[in-house]
Amino acid sequence: MEEKDTYKTITKPSEEVLFKDKNSKFFGYAFPVENEEDAKQHIEALKKQHHSARHWCYAYQFGTEEKNLSYRANDDGEPNNSAGMPIYGQIQSFDVTNILIVVVRYFGGVKLGVGGLINAYKTGAKMALEASNIVKKTINVQYCISFEYKNMNKVMRIIKEKNLNVTNQVLELDCKVYIAVRKSEAKTVFETFNNQFEIQIKTV
Repeated sequence: MEEKDTYKTITKPSEEVLFKDKNSKFFGYAFPVENEEDAKQHIEALKKQHHSARHWCYAYQFGTEEKNLSYRANDDGEPNNSAGMPIYGQIQSFDVTNILIVVVRYFGGVKLGVGGLINAYKTGAKMALEASNIVKKTINVQYCISFEYKNMNKVMRIIKEKNLNVTNQVLELDCKVYIAVRKSEAKTVFETFNNQFEIQIKTV
C-alpha cells in the first residue's frame, strides 16, 4: 500500500453557523490549530464572546500521520458522549486534521434528550466544516544539505531539476540548504544528494 503523504485541513477560521432545535441555539465554529495551546486560546475567546451560553463543547485533532495523531473531545457538562464525540465524529468524517471545532449551546428551556443532543452537536460541527475552506496539503520531510561553496552549482542544479522547495539557506564558505520534500519523493531525493561527492544530506 502506498503511504499517504497528504492531509486535509483548513487555513482560516470558518464563518459562524447556527443550528436551532426546540429553542436551544447551537453556534458552530472551526479553527485551524497546531497544538493544544492554540485550541485553548480559541475556546477562551469563545467563552468571552458567548459568556451567557450554557455549554462550550469541542473536539480537536492534531497530527498529519496515523502514528502521530492526537485528539480530544469534551462534553463540557452535557451527558457523556453526547457532544464532544459527535463533534469529533465529523472531524473524522470530513477527514481533516490540525483543526478545532467548537459548538456553543444556549439552552432554550426544553430538554432535547441524548439523541437530540447528539444530533444537534453533530449538525453544528458538520455545518461549521461545510462553511470552512478545506485544503489538501502534502506531508513533507525536511532535509539539510551541507556542502562547500565550490559545489554550489551542482546542488542548485539538482534542486532546480527536481523542482525542490528551499525553506532556508546559509551560503558561506560552508553552505547549508534546507529543503522540504513531499514524503513520497523523499527517499529518491535523499539518495540523489547522498550519491554526490562532497555533499552531505541529513534529515532535520
